[in-house]
Amino acid sequence: MLFAIICTDRPGSLDLRMATRAQHLAFLEANKTAIQFGGPQLDMNGKPCGSLILLEAEDRASAEGFAAADPYAKVDLFESVVVRPLRTVFRDGQLAE
Repeated sequence: MLFAIICTDRPGSLDLRMATRAQHLAFLEANKTAIQFGGPQLDMNGKPCGSLILLEAEDRASAEGFAAADPYAKVDLFESVVVRPLRTVFRDGQLAE
């Protein structure tokens, strides 16, 4: 099942994000087979202010476990984390239903 993991950084936490980025990227690399898409959300100045990951997981508990294991989560970077199931309707320029 596909899940969207939508994370919003705490205000003023760009330095913490950057200090933890190498560990975060290593975590993503270690889990790359489950990640369909991932990247930072950007603020109006083009600076990272959150994360969006589309994750293939067995169930919601697994997706939530993935989100909690992210090094960014472990250093309390996020103000909020939302995990929602997602159904693909359109992909790669075509309807997927």
